[in-house]
Amino acid sequence: MSATLVWRAVLISILWTPWLAAQSGGAVSSTTTCNLDDGRQLQMRYNVASGKEKPPNGKPWSPGGAPMTLFTEAQLTLGSSVIPIGAYSVYPIPAKDHWTLAVNKNVTPGAAYDEKQDIARAPMETAQVEQAAGSLEVAFAHVGARCTLRIYAGKTASFADFTAK
Repeated sequence: MSATLVWRAVLISILWTPWLAAQSGGAVSSTTTCNLDDGRQLQMRYNVASGKEKPPNGKPWSPGGAPMTLFTEAQLTLGSSVIPIGAYSVYPIPAKDHWTLAVNKNVTPGAAYDEKQDIARAPMETAQVEQAAGSLEVAFAHVGARCTLRIYAGKTASFADFTAK
């Protein structure tokens, strides 16, 4: 590769980086994936909220200013609700002693949360941990047909099971 092409690539990346950061609101996004035994996947994309961002008590939370986004290649159940294959907005709803997880069919960027668009809502198992998370941590744990969503915020750990059909 010629030196001219390398310098052009460096210059373009330097010029585009601020614009791309502005388009994403400057938030750092992350993704966690659950691979099912048959090869299908669940993927959760979310903005990494700092330890300074406090989850709102009793209200849907959009960490880092945007809802989490669930992409699923498998039909799922959450609680007693069925979630078809597709993409969904996901809102944890923190409360003092328990959390709820809402899965919403509206994935329009910047749209306000509308409870009427929920296709699934389930209580989360919630516990307190000794060591506070420095920033939002989201992960899947996989066992058989089940992917357990784990959300760690501050000293709170919350868990919800998605089961593949």
